[in-house]
Amino acid sequence: MNYAEIKDCDIANGEGVRISLFVSGCRRHCKGCFNACTWDFSYGSPFDGSVEAHILNLLAPDYIAGLTLLGGDPFEPENQRAILAFVRRVKARFPQKNIWCFTGYTFNGKGMQEQEIQTEATAALLSLIDVLVDGRFEEDKKDIRLKFRGSSNQRIIDVKRSLESGSVVLCLT
Repeated sequence: MNYAEIKDCDIANGEGVRISLFVSGCRRHCKGCFNACTWDFSYGSPFDGSVEAHILNLLAPDYIAGLTLLGGDPFEPENQRAILAFVRRVKARFPQKNIWCFTGYTFNGKGMQEQEIQTEATAALLSLIDVLVDGRFEEDKKDIRLKFRGSSNQRIIDVKRSLESGSVVLCLT
């Protein structure tokens, strides 16, 4: 897996001060995407152990609320395994910090709706995410007043409560 960027002290992509990892690779190609350079799976740099260690160090201060995964798309099948292994390390080291994830794919309350992205890592990855912002960016529904999303069709989902209930539970609407 490659990554495009790491933002430290990010306040735009989730609640609180966060560390954000922008992964490379996205097949959705939403018209008007703010980060189209990340569509290419080979864009950026390899996501390796030294990059993981750097992010873990960035997550250490108490004022950092958690990690945000976006891109590209963390739920592209090519990205899921590396993201899952990394998120497991983050949760083991910082159990009090939350994980936000942005995806152009759709969550149905039990898992990801689209069959083409299902891998052996999908369910486990979802189980470690606290908040999921799902849905394609739709330029005709763009609204800059929305909190943590670009278009009104996108949802901010409490993944833990959704998986427990089997239906989508929204948060921060």
